[in-house]
Order: sequence, then structure tokens, then C-alpha cells
Amino acid sequence: MTESKRSAPLRTLQGPGPLRDPDQARAIATRLKRAQGQIGAVVRMIEEGRNCEEIVTQIAAVSKAVNTAAFTMLTSSMRECLAESTAESSALADRLQKLFLSLA
Repeated sequence: MTESKRSAPLRTLQGPGPLRDPDQARAIATRLKRAQGQIGAVVRMIEEGRNCEEIVTQIAAVSKAVNTAAFTMLTSSMRECLAESTAESSALADRLQKLFLSLA
């Protein structure tokens, strides 16, 4: 993507991270760390020559974990956006919806 077409960040938040709710941010980070461990296990399975069905099952689990983390992040951001109800909320909601649909 060229520099001119790149979107600005969805919003500027106070504090670190993409979400204001620290519990939600921790839950998403935990889910992604778990997926990271699962990916390592999948790599080991491939290197060990394990059964294709077992490997694909684990890859599906990793995919679901990552998608769930992404959907959780987007729905949390949408909730925060709607709670703010500012003039830019509508544009932000549209951008979040596009991100949400990109995962489908």
C-alpha cells in the first residue's frame, strides 16, 4: 500500500494499546500468546513428520484463535466508539466495519 493510500490510525487513545479496557486487552494478548505457542507446536509436528490430519486440525485451531482475537478487538473497539458517540464516531464505525468484514 502506498503512503498516500494508507489510513491514519483508527483513533488516538490515552495510554498504551488499542483498547481502553485493560482486561479486554489482556484477554486478547493471552489468546494471541496461546496461538503463538500452537504455531510452534504445528511447526514441530511438521518437522517430526506427523499425520496430515493432526497438523491441519491444529492449524484450524490456530486460525480460530487468531480470528477470535481479531473479532474481539474489533467488537470492543466498536463498543468504545459507540459509547463515545462523537462526531467522528460514524466514520470510525465505518472503518471498523470494513476491518471486521475483512476477516470474514
